[in-house]
Amino acid sequence: MLMQLDNTRTARVIGLVYSTCCYLAFLFTCLYLIGFVGSVAVPKNINDGPLLAWPAAVLINCALILLFGVQHTAMARKGFKQWLVAVIPTSVERSTYVLLSSLVLMLMFWLWQPMPLTVWKVETTWAKTLLMGLFWLGWGIALLATFLIDHFELFGLKQAIDRWRKTTPQAPVFRTPLFYRIVRHPLYLGFLIAFWATPYMTAGHLLFATGMTVYLFIGASFEEKDLVVLFGERYRRYQQEVGMILPGSKTRKKGR
Repeated sequence: MLMQLDNTRTARVIGLVYSTCCYLAFLFTCLYLIGFVGSVAVPKNINDGPLLAWPAAVLINCALILLFGVQHTAMARKGFKQWLVAVIPTSVERSTYVLLSSLVLMLMFWLWQPMPLTVWKVETTWAKTLLMGLFWLGWGIALLATFLIDHFELFGLKQAIDRWRKTTPQAPVFRTPLFYRIVRHPLYLGFLIAFWATPYMTAGHLLFATGMTVYLFIGASFEEKDLVVLFGERYRRYQQEVGMILPGSKTRKKGR
């Protein structure tokens, strides 16, 4: 019955509009994340807001990072996807994941508690310029990494467009363009560079960068298992040849 409803013109239009809105929400959230971490042109950045006692601030901030990690990882698992597509059309499953991830990040922006203790503060002009250059380089790597595979499929818009056009979805193709020949997850590498490259590191920023770094490695490990199932021996060889997030950190063969 759900499949029949999903085949109607009205349903396909609604799905396309919904996925477009989810994608726009993602774009807004991503731009705000850049400003939030880099303290650039946003109403509230990582160091803004009323101060709480540090134990309460640490507890709230850790809970926000944990919430993002659990949502982001759980919804990406095959079992959850199978449950989700039993209640919504397959064509908007990815968009729903993107929307909920964006909402959790927005919640983090809103509730994040500043911890202004200075960890390091770089005053030298050339060093500040270098660190800010690395900050923007990180975001550039992350953005380019999405387009090297399929940006619009990654964020759910292509699925809705294909459904609108009645195009049969193509099977995933294993490719390793540009950055993917250096690390298996250049998107995550870009995030790491952007999160850590700052001339002004506060305790709150350090907690955010550390927590998100731990999540990225955990999330990548879960994702690797799905990719091995999807691509089999070809991906196992890729693991042995290319580092996961950091260049050179290759997966060792069993027995070595």
